[in-house]
Amino acid sequence: MHSEPPFIAPAQFDDPAAALARVREIYDAGLAHLRTALQRFLAGEDPGCRVRACYPVARVRTDTVARADSRLSYGFVAGPGTYETTLTRPDLFGEYYLEQFRLLLRNHGVALEIATGNQPIPVHFSVAEHEHIEGHLGAERRRRLRDFFDAPDLAAMDDGIANGTHEPPPGPDGRLRHPLALFTAPRVDYSLHRLRHYTGTVPEHFQNFVLFTNYQFYIDEFVRLGRALMAETDHDYAAFVEPGNVVTRRAGLPAEASDALGGVPARLPQMPAYHLLRGDRAGITMVNIGVGPANAKTITDHIAVLRPHAWIMLGHCAGLRNSQQLGDYVLAHGYVREDHVLDEDLPLWVPIPPLAEVQLALESAVAEITQLSGYELKRVMRTGTVASTDNRNWELLPSHGTASTPERRFSQSRAIALDMESATIAANGFRFRVPYGTLLCVSDKPLHGEIKLAGMATQFYRERVDQHLRIGIRAIEILREQGVDRLHSRKLRSFAEVAFQ
Repeated sequence: MHSEPPFIAPAQFDDPAAALARVREIYDAGLAHLRTALQRFLAGEDPGCRVRACYPVARVRTDTVARADSRLSYGFVAGPGTYETTLTRPDLFGEYYLEQFRLLLRNHGVALEIATGNQPIPVHFSVAEHEHIEGHLGAERRRRLRDFFDAPDLAAMDDGIANGTHEPPPGPDGRLRHPLALFTAPRVDYSLHRLRHYTGTVPEHFQNFVLFTNYQFYIDEFVRLGRALMAETDHDYAAFVEPGNVVTRRAGLPAEASDALGGVPARLPQMPAYHLLRGDRAGITMVNIGVGPANAKTITDHIAVLRPHAWIMLGHCAGLRNSQQLGDYVLAHGYVREDHVLDEDLPLWVPIPPLAEVQLALESAVAEITQLSGYELKRVMRTGTVASTDNRNWELLPSHGTASTPERRFSQSRAIALDMESATIAANGFRFRVPYGTLLCVSDKPLHGEIKLAGMATQFYRERVDQHLRIGIRAIEILREQGVDRLHSRKLRSFAEVAFQ
């Protein structure tokens, strides 16, 4: 026996707004049902039966391969069949869902079907942002929670769709249910909770353009810039958000009710995030991912569910060419992946192509900020292959009598720079269909006797970080001005692709 909200049977919609309204109705009713039962459980009352609510499901059926425009990179299904996905958080993804619905209706001319699905909402994902149920429950009561409520099921949130290994199950009518989106609703909810944990900010603050860095110096400069912008009025950024959801509104704008919920955390989270907010979510989020490919994979695994328009790596690297100078820029157009964290998800034989739109924006930004062009620009920026390793001390590996050494492999690959994160971020962008780019700055040359020393490094960072960050921000502005439709390249999409961007 189960206690569930009323089941809403499948209904067809040819209006995307009406379809979204039905999604909200199903989701909100399910959340209210779970929260009411959970509050009673926290008060010591046993529900007496299992309490369950299920995610809404969106479904589309088509009998033809025809679509309106063959140039599209998303917004259509691959061919005849039934396609569906579970949906979550319409308060956060409402505009995104509306656009995906609109494209499907336009490109196929068939109705959208919205209904209550059969995938349970884990009770942990029904908890409101500032509620913490663990603090109200003893050990025995926490154990009993699973007797009455659904817990997260890892089998429902793996990355098989994104990895191309998903095998669609048959539906009640015997027809295969092909995926409509890269991520199921439980997978999205899981990542939203992880983002809060790792970055110290709620998902609502994340913007559609993301900068990653591996050094706190960049964050310090971004904070200085963000706070300074909030004292000005001649720009489109509405607020600056720091870890703990501390919000600073632009001069002249009133505070919002949610601003009072923020507070400076006792300690920074593992990968703190900072956000320059715009009303259209086309602002800039910057995350200090720290050092190493594991962190790079972790944060991009979770930010990917937000479906950003692009992410770019700004960080320091080892220059591998004697002709490079400290402070030179490296624009990656290829990657050697010795990071190992994605080997099971994205085989090494998969090439990670450069994306022309991002490459050109970064190159234009370097030229604009440095005031150099043509042959002079080549003096400070080199385009080439970047290698990423999971061994920070690769220089110390024995090099005598071995068949292959890092130095030899990097030379054979024609790599011009080495770091620990860029290939991971680019590869995960490729895997999750998020446009990516990398602009690094040479901070040492270990193969040529110029190693990073404390005093030298500090002076170098002070001189170069400001310019490097301004280049990254300008590149995002260029991409935004050109229009995001140009960013979502068909080269990121497979021949059996999901419809949702």
